[in-house]
Amino acid sequence: MSFGLCSFRTRETFTELKHLKKLDEILLHSHPNIQCTHNSTIEITKDEYLTLRGNCILGIRANKACSDLNYSLKKEIKKEKQIYVILQIDDHFECFYGYGHRNLTLSSQEDMVFRKSKFICERTALIKCNKASSDLKRNFIEQLQRNPNNEFKMIFYKKSD
Repeated sequence: MSFGLCSFRTRETFTELKHLKKLDEILLHSHPNIQCTHNSTIEITKDEYLTLRGNCILGIRANKACSDLNYSLKKEIKKEKQIYVILQIDDHFECFYGYGHRNLTLSSQEDMVFRKSKFICERTALIKCNKASSDLKRNFIEQLQRNPNNEFKMIFYKKSD
């Protein structure tokens, strides 16, 4: 396990991260058209379908969009804190981090976008992320593709105070 690089191999190393505080959790579904080849963003959506044009989309049928995030997470994002995002499908994990900003409105009711850039709009959840969809581990993406319609988690953490 390497916390600085956000790499987790097993459930055991994942549970060793006691210095993180959980802020929120989103349930998503995989889809055979998930590609994750976009070079600057990761996106999740409440949409029921995915075409091959959506190359930044990681998951569909999300139970939350920006506007649905809980108060604790929104508060940390507005404080411009570093937020860790851990993805889990079965025993497979992936992680990235990004930063909040006081100007993020978190108002989209359909989508959530994580950006490497500093671009802000109603769909933006985090900026200055260390990964885009093309940077995610291919074995994690293959797991999503192999198990279409499987549910997986996106969990938000911050460093404990």
